[in-house]
Amino acid sequence: LGWAGWKTYVGRPATGGVRCLTLAFLGEALRESRIEEALPVLEASLVLRRRYWPQHEDLILTTQASIGSCLNDLGRLDEALVLKRKVYARWKATLGASHIATIQCGCNVVCSLLDLKLWDEAKSLLRDQLLPPARRSLGADHTFTLKLAQHLVYALVNDHKGNRDDLLEAETIMQ
Repeated sequence: LGWAGWKTYVGRPATGGVRCLTLAFLGEALRESRIEEALPVLEASLVLRRRYWPQHEDLILTTQASIGSCLNDLGRLDEALVLKRKVYARWKATLGASHIATIQCGCNVVCSLLDLKLWDEAKSLLRDQLLPPARRSLGADHTFTLKLAQHLVYALVNDHKGNRDDLLEAETIMQ
C-alpha cells in the first residue's frame, strides 16, 4: 500500500502535502518488512517537511520520532537515544510535561534507556519527569501511565546495583 501511494504521487511537486504524507507513509510501511530501506525514506520525508513546512513542528517531531524508532530497530541504539531525547525535549518545551505526546515521547526515551541498560537514568526520568505528570493528566489507570510504571518496575528489578528498597518499591508499584 505504501508503494502504491508513492507511485500515485511521485510525479507531483515536492511542495505537495499529499506527496510528503505519502513518502512518510511509505517509510512507516517499509519499517514493517524492509527496515534498512525505511531509514532513507523517512530521512527524505524529514528533509521535505523541514524545507516546505517548517512551521509544522508537530510533523517534524513525529517524523524524527519515527526515525528514532527506525534507528532502534536497526540496532543503532545510541543514535536512537540521542534523537529520542531531542524530540522529547522539544515536545516538553512546546506542549508541556503533561501532554500525552510528551509523555509518549518520554516513554520512547525510557525504552531506549532500558535497551542500553542505563537503569539509573531510566529510573530518574520515570520517577521525576514522567510518572507524576502522567498520573496527574492522564490518570493512574491510563495505558501510558501503566506502561511507565511497568518500565519503572523493570528497571528496579533488573538493576543489579539495586537494593532491597528498590525491590520493595517494585512490589508496591505492582500491587
